[in-house]
Amino acid sequence: MLRICFSIFLLGCVAPVAVGAESLPVYRCGNAYTNQPDPTRNCQPLRAAHVTVIEGTRVQSAPASPGVSSAGAVVGNSKVDNAEQRQRDAQAHVVLQAELQKAQQQKVELQREWNNGEPERRADEFRQPQKYQARVTQLRASLQRMDADIAGLQRELSRLPATTTDGNKP
Repeated sequence: MLRICFSIFLLGCVAPVAVGAESLPVYRCGNAYTNQPDPTRNCQPLRAAHVTVIEGTRVQSAPASPGVSSAGAVVGNSKVDNAEQRQRDAQAHVVLQAELQKAQQQKVELQREWNNGEPERRADEFRQPQKYQARVTQLRASLQRMDADIAGLQRELSRLPATTTDGNKP
């Protein structure tokens, strides 16, 4: 009996708060939503105040092993000996070279299909010229993306330290 009375008491206390919370005006101030508008910003009241707020994710720290501080673990693992670093650089160089060659081959194929801005029409494109124009536009965009990819790969290769074929610095 006491629980029922307590439940009714809580329901009586919570219900007016919930009703009152929905009647508060909500304002949009730029990209922010608030119930307390800033007079210095151009805040507009919203008619339907059904705003969903999704909280961001919180960063979780990794648990440290007993007896080792997290700062000590970062400092201890950040140092790599020269031989291992040269090996990593050589592997990165090989991977970037392979990606660059692959991108250059794809660009050659795209240029062949592009045919100096006049790709060969397909059977269905004779009846539908807009389809042909869409394909030409797509090819042009693909060529521009491929040029940007190749430039990025060449930039990354230029940032790596120069190595000879046997992995030693010149």
